[in-house]
Amino acid sequence: MNLKLQDANHAFTRLNLKLALAIALGSLLAGQALAQPSQGQRGSRIAQDLQAEVQRVGPTRVAWARDINGVRHVQAIVVGQGADPELTELRRFVLRSGGSVLVRHGGIRALTVMVKAGTLQALAQRHDVLSVSPNRSTARTFSTLESVTGAAVTGSSGAVRFNSSRTGYSGFDGAGIGIAVLDSGVMRAHDAFLGSSNTSVYLSSPPSRVRRSFDMLKSSQSLWTAGLDSSAGALVPGSNALAAYQASIDSSGQLTQDPYGHGTHVASVAVGRARYYEPSTPDTTGIAPGASVIDLRVLDNNGVGNLSDVLEAIQLVIFHSRAHNIRVMNLSLATNSTESWQTDPLCLAVRQASAAGITVVVAAGNFGRRVDGLEAYGTVSSPGHDPSVITVGAVNLKDTVQRSDDVVTNFSSRGPTRGAYIDAAGVRRVDNLLKPDLVAPGNKIVSAAATQALAVSPTWNGLASANFATLVTPLGIPAIYPEAQMLLSGTSVAAPVVSGTVALMLQANPGLTPPLVKAILQYSAQPLPGANLLQQGAGYLNVAGAVALASALRTDINSAVEAGTLTAGSNLLATGKTLPATRSTINGQSFDWSRIVTVGGNRIVSGEALFKQYQPIWDQRLVWAGDTAKRLGVSYWPGSIGVAANTYVATIKEVPVGNQALVTAGVVDATALAGANSWTGQTGAFMPTATLSAWLNAGSGATLTQGFVLAEGFVLGEGFVLAEGFVLSEGFVLSEGFVLSEGFILAEGFVLSEAGGPQVNLATEGSLVGER
Repeated sequence: MNLKLQDANHAFTRLNLKLALAIALGSLLAGQALAQPSQGQRGSRIAQDLQAEVQRVGPTRVAWARDINGVRHVQAIVVGQGADPELTELRRFVLRSGGSVLVRHGGIRALTVMVKAGTLQALAQRHDVLSVSPNRSTARTFSTLESVTGAAVTGSSGAVRFNSSRTGYSGFDGAGIGIAVLDSGVMRAHDAFLGSSNTSVYLSSPPSRVRRSFDMLKSSQSLWTAGLDSSAGALVPGSNALAAYQASIDSSGQLTQDPYGHGTHVASVAVGRARYYEPSTPDTTGIAPGASVIDLRVLDNNGVGNLSDVLEAIQLVIFHSRAHNIRVMNLSLATNSTESWQTDPLCLAVRQASAAGITVVVAAGNFGRRVDGLEAYGTVSSPGHDPSVITVGAVNLKDTVQRSDDVVTNFSSRGPTRGAYIDAAGVRRVDNLLKPDLVAPGNKIVSAAATQALAVSPTWNGLASANFATLVTPLGIPAIYPEAQMLLSGTSVAAPVVSGTVALMLQANPGLTPPLVKAILQYSAQPLPGANLLQQGAGYLNVAGAVALASALRTDINSAVEAGTLTAGSNLLATGKTLPATRSTINGQSFDWSRIVTVGGNRIVSGEALFKQYQPIWDQRLVWAGDTAKRLGVSYWPGSIGVAANTYVATIKEVPVGNQALVTAGVVDATALAGANSWTGQTGAFMPTATLSAWLNAGSGATLTQGFVLAEGFVLGEGFVLAEGFVLSEGFVLSEGFVLSEGFILAEGFVLSEAGGPQVNLATEGSLVGER
């Protein structure tokens, strides 16, 4: 399979790439098991797309495979296991086999290697290997925002900013919160990133809020030379090696920091401030105009990168998270993956970021519509299929600030997740988790356009240059350096809207944990009429409601969780606070909150007990989906001269999860309320979110008397059977007649034909220039 491009047909034409999101469903067999077996039951350790490319006869068609002197070689991510964190013997094996170690990813205990394809089986069978994945290509997925999202709301439904204009504002702005943006780079000289004071006027010479700029493309090259071990040493705080490494990838002084233009736009949507030469131009202030940015370039001049560089960037973010107060990480990019969230290296990396206290926001993807106009379910990309991240779909604003006409875009990827693995019995097991988590504005959003940092003759970025008539000309905004603007569409634009919102929530309450942030965003969301749970998740982002709910909770939750002083059922409300009313008014439209929260990957819960009482699943170190629960242990470097203790992450390891409560009594279980899965009947995962929300707001749902409990490796509860609820089976596809009679294919994005060749079969043009 080849590269998955997240935003538009222009990239298909220009790069002439045949893409594939994943191995297609293949033959749909009724009666496959519904449960999601734990990792210990897994069979093959080699990812399916890697295995398929190795076995295929003919020229290579992916960037991570190459025939050298008639011998097929591959670049792969090898996730290790065992007692040796250096993976010493594994590295020696790679070298003895005629391969090279390109990068050592200490954080996730993995290696990027180049090996002969013929050695993969022996590599995968080693006792110190957990999984082997291809070094997949990654790609970008693509103030009205203040008004339409509720960031400018004041009053009983939640005050965020009391006033806001192109020259100043007051209220929450994300100040003090760092957002790591992994993308094509960020033009730090752009005026969108100036200013850091929450005042009525701009500072005369405000500093850039782009605090650090790293070009990860410099950190490793796609080497095809055998016999090298270029794996880096551990990130040791205060060491000369670390200083040299960071100096080698520092890009703060580069003339062109974002040649493609995607990353600057994404960052500005999250944190930009409107500052234009012409007073008649629109106010394009972002969601959190006081937050800072940590820029990590992982995509090249064409918006394309590789998995290895992204893993390195995530490791660097985790390492520096406390030193720079990086509380949010935005990934408006994705890669095709055939793997389950349990073994996908990118999923493993973002889970570790979440365990370290970083809320990870990911674009869902832009593959919600087939070229024949039919809707495509099962198209959420990696790492959006991981249960720990916030996966965001896109909304079409219809060119108004009123929310009443907003709809989910056709191109926004639909759930369920289709990552899979082969168990010990040779049966393909599909994750089938409910995604996306919610939706946000992502159609024709105007924000900063990158140019060269050269005032005399700035050069437009690659995206704007190639699509000037559609992305720049319609705006009529003068191209004044450094104030250039352009419009973009896609879930990659919707993701930073949520990232900016998370910064506001963390400014209001720095004690929130990543899973609690996600729950608040879902619970306070507005259900859009007509869209189901697999199209919009819990609903439409409501910034005002999310900040109001966050402000009602204790501000020491995170530290108390880490200290182990919170137990199941402990009070979560701040002293003197009550939960806000579950109703918001934005631009004159009042609506009830969804009151929907997704837990365990395929369950729906609700009720005030979620936020009045501590739920063990709010522990960021605990990951639960299906019948699999994992706990990640985070350790920090001790203090030394010039280095504060417990500041830099040293290791993150998965440890066994003991018997424990996951959700307490008093929580409302809404899984059975939705009913069995039926697309034609609009029940189960296909139930309109608004319908389920209305029932919950009316008091429906079963209140748990014992909660959900993990015991002997299984989740136990009020008669809740794992195979019921929202776990979709392959047989479900046939029984609903999607393929046979409805003319609708539930597939993994790109359908693999009978001849075995990948086919680009999805309509993505709207994800660049927008829909009507």
